[in-house]
Amino acid sequence: MFAVYANEANADDPLASLVVGERPDPEVPEGWVKVNVKAASLNMHDLWTLRGVGIKEEQFPMILGCDGAGVLDDGTEVVIHSVINDPSWRGDDTLDPKRTLLTEKFQGTFADSVVVPARNAVPKPAGLSMTEAATMGTAWLTAYRMLFVKSGLRPGQTMLVQGASGGVSTALVQLGRAAGIRVWVTGRTEEKRALAERLGAHQTFESGARLPERVDAVFETVGKATWSHSMKSLKPGGIIVVSGSTSGPDASAELQRLFFLQLRVTGSTMGTRDELADLLAYTELAGIRPQVGAELPFEDARKGFEDMLEGRTAGKIVFTR
Repeated sequence: MFAVYANEANADDPLASLVVGERPDPEVPEGWVKVNVKAASLNMHDLWTLRGVGIKEEQFPMILGCDGAGVLDDGTEVVIHSVINDPSWRGDDTLDPKRTLLTEKFQGTFADSVVVPARNAVPKPAGLSMTEAATMGTAWLTAYRMLFVKSGLRPGQTMLVQGASGGVSTALVQLGRAAGIRVWVTGRTEEKRALAERLGAHQTFESGARLPERVDAVFETVGKATWSHSMKSLKPGGIIVVSGSTSGPDASAELQRLFFLQLRVTGSTMGTRDELADLLAYTELAGIRPQVGAELPFEDARKGFEDMLEGRTAGKIVFTR
């Protein structure tokens, strides 16, 4: 079958390991289902896989793609939840010590078909296109959990999103606006800030700019480059929710500020299968449609990877069949 995959790890030149070609058709274990993929979105995790992060050498070649949308053999349209749990695990999917994501142990979604446990194929709302649905399982689910499960924010409070144009950031802007939260966003360029405003941000600022007032929560996916600004932007008792560190993890802890102002820092990773179902229902109820920055055929996957690597994003990059 057609697939976009990594043939080996390459930390220094990840795109040198990217192959657009053919892989064997998947076998379907008992309790699993085959999803005929119609659309799948690109994530930073796919670049990490090409670099060899979070995957063992013997797992290559590995079909890339953490999330997507497609059709079961019986015609049911589904969205894929990419957190694969140990069969014996009970509780929060993201806390399972034996959990894995697609592309770490099991083959991913950038292919004609992918196999997942039956519970990981979540019914797709009719109102979402396949392209839109393909953005939900990773970036939008991560944003949903950060905002509604981890932050504790209430309507009327103020949130700051560090970084204006990535998949998680654009989702946070749209979800926060729909929930009645004042949304502030930082962005490196005027173009990225304008995108955030179009998506619903109440106000945008240059990266590192002094804010009109301190905020109740900061949402961090950038890391080292924005960490000090995030700490200084919080009200006493405020919270930073962290789901990534694209500029590097070496952040100054600023412990004096942390304890004196009783700030809180919490991590957030992906989301549960039930949270994905709730997110899909919420987008229907609120009339939210995700920001798709580029839609490319799978055959042009390399261009999408190049754009992500260079930071040329304006929302999610989605590959379609």
